[in-house]
Amino acid sequence: MLRRRDLTPPTITRGYARYVLALLFVAYVFNFIDRQILAILLQPIKNELQVSDSAMGLLTGIAFALFYTFAGIPIARLADRRSRRTIIAVGLTAWRALTAASGLARSFAQLALLRVGVGVGEAAFVPPSHSLLADYFPIERRATAMAIFSMGVHVGLAFGFLVGGWVGQIFGWRAAFMVVGLPGLVVAITVRMTVHEPTRGHADGAHPSHPGRGAHDVERIGAAMRVLWSLRSFRHLALAAAFTAFGGYANAIWGPTFFVRVHGMTIGQLGTWLGAILGIGGGIGAILGGVLADRLGRRDARAQLYVPAIAAVAQLPFAIATLFWPTSYGALLFFIPPAIASAMWFGPVFSLTQTLVRPTMRATTSAVLGFVINLIGLGLGPLAVGVLNDALAVSYGALAIRYSLLAVSVSNIVAAAFFLAAARHIRTDLADRR
Repeated sequence: MLRRRDLTPPTITRGYARYVLALLFVAYVFNFIDRQILAILLQPIKNELQVSDSAMGLLTGIAFALFYTFAGIPIARLADRRSRRTIIAVGLTAWRALTAASGLARSFAQLALLRVGVGVGEAAFVPPSHSLLADYFPIERRATAMAIFSMGVHVGLAFGFLVGGWVGQIFGWRAAFMVVGLPGLVVAITVRMTVHEPTRGHADGAHPSHPGRGAHDVERIGAAMRVLWSLRSFRHLALAAAFTAFGGYANAIWGPTFFVRVHGMTIGQLGTWLGAILGIGGGIGAILGGVLADRLGRRDARAQLYVPAIAAVAQLPFAIATLFWPTSYGALLFFIPPAIASAMWFGPVFSLTQTLVRPTMRATTSAVLGFVINLIGLGLGPLAVGVLNDALAVSYGALAIRYSLLAVSVSNIVAAAFFLAAARHIRTDLADRR
Protein backbone atom coordinates (compact mmCIF):
# COMPACT_ATOMS: atom_id res chain seq x y z
CA MET A 1 0.00 0.00 0.00
CA LEU A 2 1.34 3.43 -0.90
CA ARG A 3 1.84 6.00 1.80
CA ARG A 4 -0.54 8.95 1.84
CA ARG A 5 2.14 11.51 0.96
CA ASP A 6 2.72 9.68 -2.34
CA LEU A 7 -0.88 10.19 -3.40
CA THR A 8 -1.27 13.92 -2.77
CA PRO A 9 -0.82 16.18 -5.82
CA PRO A 10 -0.04 19.50 -4.00
CA THR A 11 3.57 18.40 -3.45
CA ILE A 12 4.07 18.17 -7.23
CA THR A 13 5.52 21.55 -8.18
CA ARG A 14 6.91 22.32 -11.62
CA GLY A 15 10.43 22.08 -10.18
CA TYR A 16 9.75 18.67 -8.68
CA ALA A 17 8.24 17.45 -11.97
CA ARG A 18 11.47 18.47 -13.66
CA TYR A 19 13.45 16.57 -11.03
CA VAL A 20 11.46 13.39 -11.73
CA LEU A 21 11.96 13.90 -15.46
CA ALA A 22 15.72 14.30 -14.94
CA LEU A 23 15.94 11.19 -12.78
CA LEU A 24 13.96 9.05 -15.23
CA PHE A 25 16.13 10.46 -18.02
CA VAL A 26 19.25 9.22 -16.21
CA ALA A 27 17.66 5.80 -15.75
CA TYR A 28 16.86 5.72 -19.47
CA VAL A 29 20.50 6.51 -20.22
CA PHE A 30 21.50 3.37 -18.32
CA ASN A 31 18.75 1.46 -20.12
CA PHE A 32 20.32 2.17 -23.50
CA ILE A 33 23.92 1.82 -22.35
CA ASP A 34 23.06 -1.76 -21.41
CA ARG A 35 21.21 -2.33 -24.67
CA GLN A 36 23.64 -0.64 -27.05
CA ILE A 37 26.97 -1.77 -25.66
CA LEU A 38 26.46 -5.07 -27.47
CA ALA A 39 26.60 -3.24 -30.83
CA ILE A 40 30.09 -1.79 -30.36
CA LEU A 41 31.33 -5.15 -29.04
CA LEU A 42 29.62 -7.23 -31.71
CA GLN A 43 32.73 -7.98 -33.80
CA PRO A 44 35.01 -9.12 -30.92
CA ILE A 45 32.19 -11.21 -29.40
CA LYS A 46 31.51 -12.81 -32.80
CA ASN A 47 35.22 -13.57 -33.23
CA GLU A 48 35.63 -15.14 -29.77
CA LEU A 49 32.41 -17.15 -29.75
CA GLN A 50 32.77 -18.16 -33.43
CA VAL A 51 29.19 -17.52 -34.56
CA SER A 52 27.61 -16.19 -37.77
CA ASP A 53 26.18 -12.74 -38.48
CA SER A 54 22.71 -14.32 -38.43
CA ALA A 55 23.36 -15.56 -34.88
CA MET A 56 24.56 -12.13 -33.78
CA GLY A 57 21.50 -10.56 -35.43
CA LEU A 58 19.37 -13.01 -33.46
CA LEU A 59 21.17 -12.10 -30.23
CA THR A 60 20.94 -8.34 -30.71
CA GLY A 61 17.42 -8.45 -32.11
CA ILE A 62 14.72 -11.03 -31.63
CA ALA A 63 16.26 -12.87 -28.63
CA PHE A 64 16.15 -9.61 -26.66
CA ALA A 65 13.04 -8.09 -28.20
CA LEU A 66 10.78 -11.13 -27.92
CA PHE A 67 11.02 -11.34 -24.15
CA TYR A 68 11.20 -7.55 -23.78
CA THR A 69 7.93 -7.09 -25.64
CA PHE A 70 5.98 -10.02 -24.17
CA ALA A 71 7.05 -9.19 -20.60
CA GLY A 72 6.14 -5.53 -21.13
CA ILE A 73 2.34 -5.94 -21.26
CA PRO A 74 1.77 -7.85 -17.98
CA ILE A 75 4.27 -5.58 -16.21
CA ALA A 76 2.47 -2.53 -17.59
CA ARG A 77 -0.87 -3.91 -16.41
CA LEU A 78 0.64 -4.10 -12.95
CA ALA A 79 1.93 -0.54 -13.31
CA ASP A 80 -1.61 0.66 -14.06
CA ARG A 81 -2.66 -0.75 -10.68
CA ARG A 82 0.33 -0.47 -8.37
CA SER A 83 3.31 1.73 -7.58
CA ARG A 84 5.09 2.67 -10.78
CA ARG A 85 8.23 3.88 -9.00
CA THR A 86 8.67 0.49 -7.28
CA ILE A 87 8.26 -1.40 -10.56
CA ILE A 88 10.86 0.87 -12.20
CA ALA A 89 13.32 0.41 -9.31
CA VAL A 90 13.00 -3.39 -9.30
CA GLY A 91 13.41 -3.62 -13.08
CA LEU A 92 16.39 -1.28 -13.05
CA THR A 93 18.13 -3.37 -10.37
CA ALA A 94 17.53 -6.59 -12.31
CA TRP A 95 18.75 -5.47 -15.72
CA ARG A 96 21.86 -3.73 -14.32
CA ALA A 97 22.93 -6.87 -12.46
CA LEU A 98 22.34 -9.08 -15.52
CA THR A 99 24.30 -6.72 -17.76
CA ALA A 100 27.30 -7.02 -15.44
CA ALA A 101 26.87 -10.81 -15.41
CA SER A 102 27.01 -10.84 -19.24
CA GLY A 103 30.76 -10.36 -18.89
CA LEU A 104 30.95 -13.80 -17.29
CA ALA A 105 29.30 -15.65 -20.19
CA ARG A 106 31.43 -18.50 -21.58
CA SER A 107 29.27 -19.45 -24.55
CA PHE A 108 26.83 -17.94 -27.01
CA ALA A 109 23.94 -19.72 -25.27
CA GLN A 110 24.89 -18.26 -21.87
CA LEU A 111 25.18 -14.77 -23.31
CA ALA A 112 21.81 -15.14 -25.06
CA LEU A 113 20.10 -16.21 -21.81
CA LEU A 114 21.58 -13.26 -19.93
CA ARG A 115 20.45 -10.86 -22.66
CA VAL A 116 16.94 -12.32 -22.41
CA GLY A 117 17.04 -11.52 -18.68
CA VAL A 118 18.18 -7.97 -19.43
CA GLY A 119 15.21 -7.64 -21.79
CA VAL A 120 12.72 -8.73 -19.13
CA GLY A 121 14.23 -6.29 -16.63
CA GLU A 122 14.14 -3.40 -19.09
CA ALA A 123 10.48 -4.16 -19.87
CA ALA A 124 9.67 -2.78 -16.41
CA PHE A 125 10.95 0.69 -17.26
CA VAL A 126 9.43 2.54 -20.22
CA PRO A 127 5.64 1.92 -19.77
CA PRO A 128 5.51 2.99 -16.08
CA SER A 129 7.85 5.91 -16.85
CA HIS A 130 5.60 7.16 -19.66
CA SER A 131 2.60 6.85 -17.36
CA LEU A 132 4.33 8.80 -14.58
CA LEU A 133 5.47 11.59 -16.89
CA ALA A 134 1.95 11.96 -18.33
CA ASP A 135 0.75 12.57 -14.76
CA TYR A 136 3.50 15.12 -14.08
CA PHE A 137 3.25 17.19 -17.28
CA PRO A 138 0.10 18.73 -18.83
CA ILE A 139 -0.84 18.16 -22.45
CA GLU A 140 0.68 21.43 -23.71
CA ARG A 141 4.16 20.48 -22.35
CA ARG A 142 3.95 16.72 -22.68
CA ALA A 143 5.65 16.21 -26.07
CA THR A 144 8.67 18.22 -24.92
CA ALA A 145 8.86 16.27 -21.65
CA MET A 146 8.61 12.97 -23.54
CA ALA A 147 11.30 14.14 -25.95
CA ILE A 148 13.66 15.07 -23.10
CA PHE A 149 13.03 11.68 -21.51
CA SER A 150 13.60 9.93 -24.85
CA MET A 151 16.87 11.81 -25.28
CA GLY A 152 18.17 9.26 -22.76
CA VAL A 153 18.20 6.82 -25.70
CA HIS A 154 20.84 8.88 -27.47
CA VAL A 155 22.91 9.76 -24.45
CA GLY A 156 22.84 6.06 -23.59
CA LEU A 157 23.96 5.24 -27.13
CA ALA A 158 26.81 7.72 -26.77
CA PHE A 159 28.07 6.32 -23.47
CA GLY A 160 27.51 2.75 -24.64
CA PHE A 161 29.65 3.34 -27.70
CA LEU A 162 32.28 5.45 -25.93
CA VAL A 163 32.77 3.37 -22.78
CA GLY A 164 32.13 0.05 -24.49
CA GLY A 165 34.46 0.91 -27.38
CA TRP A 166 37.49 1.96 -25.36
CA VAL A 167 37.08 -0.47 -22.45
CA GLY A 168 36.43 -3.26 -24.95
CA GLN A 169 39.49 -2.36 -27.00
CA ILE A 170 41.84 -2.06 -24.00
CA PHE A 171 40.48 -4.63 -21.52
CA GLY A 172 38.21 -6.85 -23.63
CA TRP A 173 34.46 -7.14 -24.15
CA ARG A 174 33.84 -8.93 -20.84
CA ALA A 175 35.26 -6.05 -18.80
CA ALA A 176 33.08 -3.58 -20.74
CA PHE A 177 29.87 -5.32 -19.63
CA MET A 178 30.99 -5.27 -16.00
CA VAL A 179 32.07 -1.62 -16.06
CA VAL A 180 28.71 -0.36 -17.35
CA GLY A 181 26.54 -2.83 -15.43
CA LEU A 182 27.02 -1.93 -11.80
CA PRO A 183 26.81 1.91 -11.34
CA GLY A 184 23.09 2.11 -12.20
CA LEU A 185 22.08 0.39 -8.96
CA VAL A 186 22.36 3.78 -7.22
CA VAL A 187 19.77 5.18 -9.63
CA ALA A 188 17.36 2.36 -8.74
CA ILE A 189 17.57 3.23 -5.04
CA THR A 190 17.11 6.95 -5.76
CA VAL A 191 13.98 6.32 -7.85
CA ARG A 192 12.42 4.22 -5.10
CA MET A 193 13.25 6.67 -2.30
CA THR A 194 12.58 10.07 -3.90
CA VAL A 195 9.89 9.75 -6.60
CA HIS A 196 6.33 10.37 -5.43
CA GLU A 197 3.44 8.45 -6.96
CA PRO A 198 0.91 11.01 -8.28
CA THR A 199 -2.81 10.40 -8.67
CA ARG A 200 -3.76 9.04 -12.07
CA GLY A 201 -4.64 11.84 -14.47
CA HIS A 202 -3.28 14.55 -12.16
CA ALA A 203 -1.80 16.67 -14.99
CA ASP A 204 -5.04 16.38 -16.99
CA GLY A 205 -7.19 17.63 -14.14
CA ALA A 206 -9.01 14.31 -14.13
CA HIS A 207 -10.84 12.93 -11.16
CA PRO A 208 -8.20 11.18 -9.03
CA SER A 209 -8.13 7.43 -9.09
CA HIS A 210 -6.30 5.66 -6.32
CA PRO A 211 -3.10 4.12 -7.78
CA GLY A 212 -3.24 1.14 -5.51
CA ARG A 213 -6.83 0.03 -5.55
CA GLY A 214 -6.93 -2.73 -8.09
CA ALA A 215 -8.72 -4.06 -11.11
CA HIS A 216 -11.91 -1.98 -10.86
CA ASP A 217 -9.89 1.19 -11.55
CA VAL A 218 -8.25 -0.27 -14.65
CA GLU A 219 -9.82 -1.60 -17.81
CA ARG A 220 -9.46 -5.34 -18.27
CA ILE A 221 -6.86 -6.28 -20.84
CA GLY A 222 -9.49 -7.26 -23.41
CA ALA A 223 -11.33 -3.97 -22.99
CA ALA A 224 -8.08 -2.01 -23.15
CA MET A 225 -7.08 -3.74 -26.37
CA ARG A 226 -10.50 -3.03 -27.90
CA VAL A 227 -10.12 0.67 -27.05
CA LEU A 228 -6.69 0.79 -28.69
CA TRP A 229 -7.85 -1.10 -31.76
CA SER A 230 -10.75 1.31 -32.17
CA LEU A 231 -8.31 4.23 -32.43
CA ARG A 232 -7.29 4.29 -36.08
CA SER A 233 -4.64 6.91 -35.38
CA PHE A 234 -3.03 4.64 -32.77
CA ARG A 235 -2.88 1.69 -35.17
CA HIS A 236 -1.10 3.76 -37.82
CA LEU A 237 1.04 5.50 -35.23
CA ALA A 238 2.33 2.21 -33.82
CA LEU A 239 3.26 0.89 -37.27
CA ALA A 240 4.90 4.19 -38.22
CA ALA A 241 7.07 4.09 -35.12
CA ALA A 242 7.84 0.40 -35.68
CA PHE A 243 9.10 0.90 -39.24
CA THR A 244 11.11 3.94 -38.15
CA ALA A 245 12.67 1.78 -35.44
CA PHE A 246 13.29 -1.05 -37.94
CA GLY A 247 15.84 1.03 -39.82
CA GLY A 248 17.02 2.85 -36.71
CA TYR A 249 17.89 -0.29 -34.75
CA ALA A 250 19.44 -1.93 -37.82
CA ASN A 251 21.83 1.02 -38.17
CA ALA A 252 22.47 1.41 -34.45
CA ILE A 253 23.37 -2.27 -34.04
CA TRP A 254 25.25 -2.88 -37.31
CA GLY A 255 26.58 0.64 -37.97
CA PRO A 256 29.77 0.10 -35.92
CA THR A 257 30.43 -3.21 -37.71
CA PHE A 258 29.95 -1.44 -41.07
CA PHE A 259 32.75 0.99 -40.23
CA VAL A 260 34.98 -1.80 -38.93
CA ARG A 261 34.57 -3.98 -42.02
CA VAL A 262 34.33 -1.37 -44.78
CA HIS A 263 36.63 1.37 -43.42
CA GLY A 264 38.91 -0.61 -41.10
CA MET A 265 38.24 1.55 -38.02
CA THR A 266 38.92 0.30 -34.49
CA ILE A 267 36.14 0.01 -31.92
CA GLY A 268 37.83 2.66 -29.76
CA GLN A 269 37.81 5.16 -32.62
CA LEU A 270 34.24 4.27 -33.44
CA GLY A 271 33.15 4.58 -29.84
CA THR A 272 34.27 8.21 -29.84
CA TRP A 273 32.82 9.14 -33.24
CA LEU A 274 29.52 7.31 -33.04
CA GLY A 275 29.08 8.26 -29.40
CA ALA A 276 29.32 11.93 -30.36
CA ILE A 277 27.20 11.66 -33.52
CA LEU A 278 24.39 9.55 -32.09
CA GLY A 279 24.52 11.10 -28.63
CA ILE A 280 24.62 14.77 -29.59
CA GLY A 281 22.83 14.47 -32.93
CA GLY A 282 20.14 12.14 -31.59
CA GLY A 283 19.62 14.34 -28.54
CA ILE A 284 19.17 17.41 -30.74
CA GLY A 285 16.71 15.53 -32.91
CA ALA A 286 14.66 14.28 -29.97
CA ILE A 287 14.34 17.76 -28.44
CA LEU A 288 13.69 19.41 -31.81
CA GLY A 289 10.94 16.93 -32.61
CA GLY A 290 9.26 17.42 -29.24
CA VAL A 291 9.43 21.23 -29.31
CA LEU A 292 8.14 21.41 -32.90
CA ALA A 293 5.32 19.01 -32.06
CA ASP A 294 4.23 21.05 -29.02
CA ARG A 295 4.34 24.36 -30.92
CA LEU A 296 2.79 23.25 -34.18
CA GLY A 297 0.30 20.96 -32.45
CA ARG A 298 -1.35 23.85 -30.62
CA ARG A 299 -2.93 24.91 -33.90
CA ASP A 300 -3.43 21.52 -35.51
CA ALA A 301 -2.77 18.12 -33.93
CA ARG A 302 -1.96 16.68 -37.37
CA ALA A 303 1.18 18.81 -37.51
CA GLN A 304 2.67 16.72 -34.69
CA LEU A 305 2.76 13.77 -37.09
CA TYR A 306 3.95 15.73 -40.11
CA VAL A 307 7.20 16.37 -38.20
CA PRO A 308 8.37 12.71 -38.03
CA ALA A 309 6.95 11.96 -41.51
CA ILE A 310 9.11 14.64 -43.11
CA ALA A 311 12.13 13.65 -41.01
CA ALA A 312 11.84 9.99 -42.04
CA VAL A 313 12.13 10.81 -45.75
CA ALA A 314 14.57 13.75 -45.49
CA GLN A 315 17.31 11.62 -43.94
CA LEU A 316 17.44 9.03 -46.74
CA PRO A 317 19.88 10.79 -49.15
CA PHE A 318 22.36 11.30 -46.31
CA ALA A 319 22.00 7.70 -45.14
CA ILE A 320 22.78 6.44 -48.66
CA ALA A 321 25.79 8.78 -48.90
CA THR A 322 27.05 7.34 -45.58
CA LEU A 323 27.05 3.84 -47.04
CA PHE A 324 28.82 4.69 -50.31
CA TRP A 325 31.21 7.52 -49.40
CA PRO A 326 34.78 6.28 -50.01
CA THR A 327 36.44 7.72 -46.88
CA SER A 328 35.58 6.91 -43.28
CA TYR A 329 35.44 10.48 -41.96
CA GLY A 330 33.31 11.68 -44.88
CA ALA A 331 30.90 8.80 -44.26
CA LEU A 332 30.73 9.68 -40.57
CA LEU A 333 29.92 13.33 -41.37
CA PHE A 334 27.09 12.25 -43.69
CA PHE A 335 25.76 10.15 -40.80
CA ILE A 336 25.00 13.28 -38.72
CA PRO A 337 21.73 14.37 -40.45
CA PRO A 338 20.20 10.86 -40.18
CA ALA A 339 21.20 10.76 -36.50
CA ILE A 340 19.23 13.99 -35.92
CA ALA A 341 16.23 13.18 -38.11
CA SER A 342 15.80 9.59 -36.90
CA ALA A 343 15.13 10.81 -33.34
CA MET A 344 12.41 13.35 -34.13
CA TRP A 345 9.54 10.90 -33.75
CA PHE A 346 9.94 10.18 -30.03
CA GLY A 347 8.22 13.22 -28.55
CA PRO A 348 5.19 13.36 -30.88
CA VAL A 349 4.53 9.61 -30.80
CA PHE A 350 4.84 9.07 -27.06
CA SER A 351 2.95 12.25 -26.16
CA LEU A 352 0.01 11.54 -28.48
CA THR A 353 -0.15 7.93 -27.35
CA GLN A 354 -0.49 8.95 -23.71
CA THR A 355 -3.00 11.68 -24.54
CA LEU A 356 -5.29 9.41 -26.58
CA VAL A 357 -6.27 7.15 -23.67
CA ARG A 358 -7.52 7.28 -20.10
CA PRO A 359 -4.92 7.81 -17.34
CA THR A 360 -5.68 4.34 -15.93
CA MET A 361 -4.51 2.56 -19.07
CA ARG A 362 -1.49 4.67 -20.00
CA ALA A 363 1.17 2.17 -18.94
CA THR A 364 -0.68 -0.59 -20.79
CA THR A 365 -0.91 1.59 -23.91
CA SER A 366 2.81 2.35 -23.73
CA ALA A 367 3.53 -1.38 -23.45
CA VAL A 368 1.34 -2.22 -26.44
CA LEU A 369 3.08 0.50 -28.45
CA GLY A 370 6.43 -0.85 -27.27
CA PHE A 371 5.35 -4.36 -28.22
CA VAL A 372 4.79 -3.32 -31.84
CA ILE A 373 7.88 -1.08 -32.03
CA ASN A 374 10.29 -3.55 -30.50
CA LEU A 375 8.98 -6.71 -32.12
CA ILE A 376 9.22 -5.18 -35.62
CA GLY A 377 12.01 -2.65 -35.05
CA LEU A 378 14.38 -4.15 -32.51
CA GLY A 379 13.40 -7.77 -33.14
CA LEU A 380 13.51 -7.87 -36.93
CA GLY A 381 15.74 -4.92 -37.93
CA PRO A 382 19.11 -6.26 -36.68
CA LEU A 383 18.14 -9.83 -37.59
CA ALA A 384 17.32 -8.80 -41.18
CA VAL A 385 20.75 -7.21 -41.60
CA GLY A 386 22.50 -10.27 -40.13
CA VAL A 387 20.66 -12.66 -42.46
CA LEU A 388 21.29 -10.42 -45.49
CA ASN A 389 24.98 -10.17 -44.58
CA ASP A 390 25.35 -13.94 -44.67
CA ALA A 391 23.32 -14.24 -47.90
CA LEU A 392 25.22 -11.49 -49.73
CA ALA A 393 28.70 -12.37 -48.45
CA VAL A 394 29.24 -14.81 -51.34
CA SER A 395 28.89 -11.98 -53.86
CA TYR A 396 30.18 -8.97 -51.93
CA GLY A 397 32.41 -10.30 -49.15
CA ALA A 398 33.01 -7.73 -46.39
CA LEU A 399 31.02 -5.14 -48.40
CA ALA A 400 27.82 -7.17 -48.00
CA ILE A 401 26.88 -5.12 -44.96
CA ARG A 402 26.69 -1.98 -47.14
CA TYR A 403 23.93 -3.46 -49.28
CA SER A 404 22.16 -5.00 -46.30
CA LEU A 405 21.86 -1.60 -44.63
CA LEU A 406 20.79 -0.06 -47.94
CA ALA A 407 17.99 -2.63 -48.27
CA VAL A 408 16.51 -1.91 -44.83
CA SER A 409 16.50 1.86 -45.42
CA VAL A 410 13.25 1.50 -47.41
CA SER A 411 11.50 1.15 -44.04
CA ASN A 412 11.68 4.94 -43.67
CA ILE A 413 9.38 5.45 -46.66
CA VAL A 414 6.90 2.96 -45.19
CA ALA A 415 7.10 4.78 -41.84
CA ALA A 416 6.36 8.16 -43.44
CA ALA A 417 3.26 6.73 -45.13
CA PHE A 418 1.95 5.43 -41.78
CA PHE A 419 2.63 8.77 -40.05
CA LEU A 420 0.55 10.53 -42.71
CA ALA A 421 -2.21 7.92 -42.34
CA ALA A 422 -2.25 8.51 -38.56
CA ALA A 423 -2.48 12.26 -39.15
CA ARG A 424 -5.74 11.79 -41.07
CA HIS A 425 -7.45 10.37 -37.98
CA ILE A 426 -5.70 12.02 -35.03
CA ARG A 427 -8.09 14.98 -34.61
CA THR A 428 -11.16 12.75 -34.57
CA ASP A 429 -9.63 10.33 -32.07
CA LEU A 430 -8.43 13.13 -29.76
CA ALA A 431 -11.89 14.73 -29.85
CA ASP A 432 -13.38 11.40 -28.79
CA ARG A 433 -10.75 10.57 -26.15
CA ARG A 434 -11.47 7.41 -24.21
